[in-house]
Amino acid sequence: MRDPWRPAMRLALAEAGRAALGGDVPVGAVVLGPDGTTVLGAGHNEREATGDPTAHAEVLALRRAAAALGEWRLTGCTLVVTLEPCTMCAGALVQSRVDRVVYGARDDKAGAAGSLWDVVRDRRLNHRPEVVEGVLAEECARPLTEFFRGR
Repeated sequence: MRDPWRPAMRLALAEAGRAALGGDVPVGAVVLGPDGTTVLGAGHNEREATGDPTAHAEVLALRRAAAALGEWRLTGCTLVVTLEPCTMCAGALVQSRVDRVVYGARDDKAGAAGSLWDVVRDRRLNHRPEVVEGVLAEECARPLTEFFRGR
């Protein structure tokens, strides 16, 4: 089940590398169209670069995908991200109506897709995307560990 998401996760890892170059936490994300292969939007953390506290990889990728589609509803789309989404990003995933979120490394301190919280699958919400976790988990965790070790 994880194999089909590896190519997209590698694209997200490349985005994460761009975040690190800008001094941001190395997290990258891509939004795939309903065909599961077309990249509609991509992003990496840009909080330091832009001074915008909402400039998380997931939010930027969702914004760019919505712009590409000309619609805020990302029904049928998949968000692939190197780190488990935080509560803000999990809320954005629910609001955007993506069908699925695929992530690499767990975030036991701030994750909101199953580890600390489970916002994306909260039964009280009107939309609950499928969650696929652990895709290239070690490769996704490595740049994060190196980034924070250097701080």
